[in-house]
Amino acid sequence: MFVKICGITNEDDALFAVAMGADAVGFVFAPSPRQIAPQKVYDITRRLPPEILTVGVFRDELPPRVIDVANRAGVKAVQLHGRETPEQAAEVAKSIRWVIKAFSATSTDLPRADRYSTDLVLVDAPNPGSGKVFDWRLASEAPDSVRLILAGGLDPDNVADAIEAVEPWGVDVSSGVEVAPGRKDPTKVRRFIANARAAAPTPYLGPDDIPYDWADE
Repeated sequence: MFVKICGITNEDDALFAVAMGADAVGFVFAPSPRQIAPQKVYDITRRLPPEILTVGVFRDELPPRVIDVANRAGVKAVQLHGRETPEQAAEVAKSIRWVIKAFSATSTDLPRADRYSTDLVLVDAPNPGSGKVFDWRLASEAPDSVRLILAGGLDPDNVADAIEAVEPWGVDVSSGVEVAPGRKDPTKVRRFIANARAAAPTPYLGPDDIPYDWADE
C-alpha cells in the first residue's frame, strides 16, 4: 500500500512522516494555506532518503512553470490537481519522470484518466482540500488500467474502511493528520500509516519478486 502524506510545510513533519514509513511526501505549490516556496522545499527534499517519492502539487499551471518549479524544488514527481488537459500532462511527463493526475470523484474526465500520459491517478473529493469524505463508490469510474490513489477526507479512523471499500493502489492524506493547516499531528500521522498498512491486502511475493523501490527507476 502506497502511502503519501501531503501538505508538508516543514522539515520536522517530513522527516517524521518518513520515519513512520510514508512512501511519499507532498508539497503544495498551488494557492493554499499549506502553500510552500520552492527553495524551502529544496532545503527539505535534500535531507530525505532517496527512496522517498517527493511530490510537488500544482493546479492549473502551464507545463513550463510546473517543470521549472519542480526542478528548483528538487521534487521527483508532480501532482496535477486542476483542469489540465491530456496534452499538458503529456508535456509535463516529458520532463518529470512521475506524474500524478488528480481528478474530482465527480469529474466527467475520470473515466478517461488513462489518456493523461500517466498511470498514477488520484481521486479526490468533489471539493478538493475540504477534508470531507465522499462516496467512495465513485472511485470505480477510474479505468482499471491505472494505479488508483484514494484521497479526500481520509483520516486514521476511516482509512481502513476506505481501503476495504475501494481497494486502491495507494492512499493520500493531508488535513486528516493535521493539528492545524500545514502542521501535522505526529500521533495521527503514525496511526494513519499503521492503519493503512494493516488494512492493505498482502500481495503474493514469488521468489523473484521484491517490493517496489522508487530509487530503482
